[in-house]
Amino acid sequence: MKQQHPALLSLLETQETAILDEWLAEAGSNDSNHQRATVAEARELLQLLRSALQAGGDAQGANGPAWQDLNQALESLSRSRASRGQTAGDTTVFLQAMKKPLFTLLQQKVPAAGELGQALWSATSLIDQLAQRTANTFQQAREDIIRRQQEELLELSTPVVKLWEGVLAVPMIGVLDSNRTQVVMETLLQRIVDTESELAIIDITGVPTVDTLVAQHLLKTVAAIRLMGADCIVSGIRPQIAQTIVHLGIDLQGIHTRANLADALSLALQKTGWRIARAD
Repeated sequence: MKQQHPALLSLLETQETAILDEWLAEAGSNDSNHQRATVAEARELLQLLRSALQAGGDAQGANGPAWQDLNQALESLSRSRASRGQTAGDTTVFLQAMKKPLFTLLQQKVPAAGELGQALWSATSLIDQLAQRTANTFQQAREDIIRRQQEELLELSTPVVKLWEGVLAVPMIGVLDSNRTQVVMETLLQRIVDTESELAIIDITGVPTVDTLVAQHLLKTVAAIRLMGADCIVSGIRPQIAQTIVHLGIDLQGIHTRANLADALSLALQKTGWRIARAD
């Protein structure tokens, strides 16, 4: 098989240690906490780069079967560094630091000007493509982490609490939007199934405003709860919210509403047949 870039491949086959040492020095990998991991990452990338070129990979376009293992390693590197809180710039600088040892050795080993120019251009183009791939993967990894954290925060911000046998409560705080309502609905319905509860209290005391969209979300949640065979009480209907609901013409007929959570708990006790008596 004819090699696409023999000068670059020859360096990777014979000068791996020299390239690795100068690459790490140029990248400033002096942090003892991450030095071993960085050395292992750099060595693996050099070996995979050599294997890709040996398989006939074209350095002008780091795609195709020959580059599969290297590209997967770059994606893994980006995701790992993103999870450790590093930036896309840190990862890009790390890869770009490989240029200096390659350029230095190519100038020493390739005497012909035309061949040297081609080798330098191949090395530049290749490292830039690899760095761009890590930047793209890094961005996607960060977006995945942020999205996962947002989902976890949504779940934490809308806990479903079991008050007593057959009764659940969801204290809601903050802005109520479509995504959050969906999380609340799914979590609450699953808890109703798991606990075989017959009544759920949705407390909106901590919801700053109620507009048409929020009211529609509440109505959908209540409807879903009823389809599961349970009943629902909405508490936290303050005077301002009551006026807003009336002004918007939103029909809450058939939905049990109470001004505060204490009144909702009292109604829940009545509906479930419980009575609290003060001890003498």
